[in-house]
Amino acid sequence: MIDCQSERSSVILNEVKNLYSDTIVAPATTPGTGAISIVRMSGPECFRIADAVLKLQRGTVSEAEAYTIHYGVILSDSEGSVLDDVLVSVFHAPHSYTGEDSVEISTHASSYIVSALVRLLMEAGARFAEPGEFTRRAFLNGKMDLAQAEAVADVISSTTSAAHRIAMNQLRGGFSAELSALRSELLEMASLLELELDFSEEDVEFADRSKLLSLLDTAKAHVDKLASSFKLGNMIKSGVPVAIVGAANAGKSTLLNALLGEERAIVSDIAGTTRDTIEETLVIDGILFRFIDTAGIRESSDTIEKIGVDRALTKLSQAEIVLALLDLDTPEESLLESVHSLASRVNFDSQKLFILLNKADKMGISAVNKNVTILNNFVSRAEYKCNILAISAKTGKGLEELEKALVEAEKDLIPNADSTFVTNTRHYEALLKASSALAQCRTSLTRNIPTDLVAEDLRQSLRSINEILGTDLLDPETILHSIFRNHCIGK
Repeated sequence: MIDCQSERSSVILNEVKNLYSDTIVAPATTPGTGAISIVRMSGPECFRIADAVLKLQRGTVSEAEAYTIHYGVILSDSEGSVLDDVLVSVFHAPHSYTGEDSVEISTHASSYIVSALVRLLMEAGARFAEPGEFTRRAFLNGKMDLAQAEAVADVISSTTSAAHRIAMNQLRGGFSAELSALRSELLEMASLLELELDFSEEDVEFADRSKLLSLLDTAKAHVDKLASSFKLGNMIKSGVPVAIVGAANAGKSTLLNALLGEERAIVSDIAGTTRDTIEETLVIDGILFRFIDTAGIRESSDTIEKIGVDRALTKLSQAEIVLALLDLDTPEESLLESVHSLASRVNFDSQKLFILLNKADKMGISAVNKNVTILNNFVSRAEYKCNILAISAKTGKGLEELEKALVEAEKDLIPNADSTFVTNTRHYEALLKASSALAQCRTSLTRNIPTDLVAEDLRQSLRSINEILGTDLLDPETILHSIFRNHCIGK
């Protein structure tokens, strides 16, 4: 009873697999961006098709041993002339990326050569691959589960060492192994409950209720831990959100441009120039930061500017780090008032605040130090946990110190990147559903709800785990299309 859904899913998956039993071809690299381009072909006819287009120095592709590389040429369709010299890598099923017979052809990185080769292979019988179809076939042929297949795109798009390690951990099965172990525990519990249902007329309990409650608590704690890692995992993948906030004309856009090293935001002496948020990412010491330049926070009768201010306050509340930019030349009373206004909006339990005293280049060192001391005393009395730095966004003074402070604030991200993190929204939502089902299952047990209803709650948690691994897809073709449509062609 427990595995009926999975069995039906397997039957449907096999039907879907049959739909993808032809031979596909696509460039696996971007032509014209290096010395070499690779054209990948996979499917039952790939060796025959390759032999129709390529001439090896010795033998044929069909006769070649697995895991071998051969020199040859591409024969163009015009009087058998040579289009290019190539190296041909041969892989036999099931020991290939897709689990099928596969060929990879390395050519010179010419857009013309790659396009001509793909056209010749298609004329010989191959079909141009859909986005992500090679990885989809790898999943359908059991070379990887769905969570690993999704990690392929994350590995390709990773821009920092931390994001890369998380994606590689998932691709190598770290996340899947945790889920599989959890799934086995839930299956064992469900099996005992199903056994009770089979002998319901004899009023026999096969599942010790106290042990079952303990197992449920352990399973739910594990699921909740994985779900709670989504915020940090997504932050490492997409960038630590850093909101640059402050009064109009404080130098926020100048600071963003200085950090990026380019004129990304419009800068002028007119207060209120920035009306909407501008987001840019920057890697600092292996950590990806997502800087958000916001509209100046002030009272305004301008409808558009009011919307910009509201968005600035929203970004402030959502950011992991808040850079409160203040004009160092502001009178003391107004300066302290601005610090209080911004700091009171920060949640110090989940956010970090940096108070940046800008335009330090316009004041002497003694005046700068005096204001820093005044602010340090103020935030200490108000118990605001924050760092105070004097900078000049215009000249770059203090920006190196700021970057080091930002990395220090988030340095715990990189060492922890080897742990299991959830970075995929689909996985996160499935884990939340699993947690809810386990909680309901526990409630049902403690209230002596009939066993069949308890078993259904447990089945629901299993379905949610199976959704992530791809072992229980009600509509595989639709789900797989949704997952793989954002993969690049040739992968």
